[in-house]
Amino acid sequence: MSRYLEGRRYGFLTPENSGDFYKGIQHQQVAGYPVGIVYIEQVNYPLLPGNVVNACTYDFPVRMKAVPNLTNDRLFNNDPTIVDDIIEAARSMVENDGVRAVCSACGFFGNYQQQVRRALDVPVAMSSLVQIPWIESLIRPDQRIGILTANKGSMTKELLVSCGVEHPDRLVIKDALATEEFAAVVDMRGHFNNTVAAQEITDLAEELIAENNDLGAILLECSDMPPYAAAVQEATQLPVFDFITLIRWLRSGVAQRPYSGWI
Repeated sequence: MSRYLEGRRYGFLTPENSGDFYKGIQHQQVAGYPVGIVYIEQVNYPLLPGNVVNACTYDFPVRMKAVPNLTNDRLFNNDPTIVDDIIEAARSMVENDGVRAVCSACGFFGNYQQQVRRALDVPVAMSSLVQIPWIESLIRPDQRIGILTANKGSMTKELLVSCGVEHPDRLVIKDALATEEFAAVVDMRGHFNNTVAAQEITDLAEELIAENNDLGAILLECSDMPPYAAAVQEATQLPVFDFITLIRWLRSGVAQRPYSGWI
């Protein structure tokens, strides 16, 4: 058992319930963060509300930490030499910042899902793609999942296996890499027209529907796509999952609150 687990205690304090005896955890200097998020260090484009690393996205506190020297190219190409840095960034948030679960800000962190979850003592969800098995269980057996990704070429078999995907034949993947504006998040252009980017993502979702009449849900792989999730849902009239549905789910599991009200 890690020293973090030795001192960790679940509980929600209120003015009426202040708890009893609590023991500090050595080296933990802050508290109150249910979820920690690791992200790419070298990002220079606008991070909109709804983006995984925009704090305004959440109605609860999140802790964020960059992985040193991590670039898009290294992540998209499943660079094995970066895994130790990813684990160290995640472990630092667990042991020093007290986070109760770890997520990330790019679907391709999923290449390291198995290594990171083995290294930590808290729930780990390194990619939006880990939701695929759950979504499969929600929709009809004859339906498939439409996936919008920032880089289809990096959606490898190894990535899907790492994220627990057992039925890749139930996935229909659409690439956003050829877009004019949204692709700025991949090529690190530093700027984009958000109105155009939103329309590009919505158009791709509508193409998925037009080309496949058996979709039961849509999953947005990229951490930059949640700002457009509501528009995608309105355009497709389907359930839409993304990084934020995942992070909210994680938070609800590790930071339960007591209910109150009239009976």
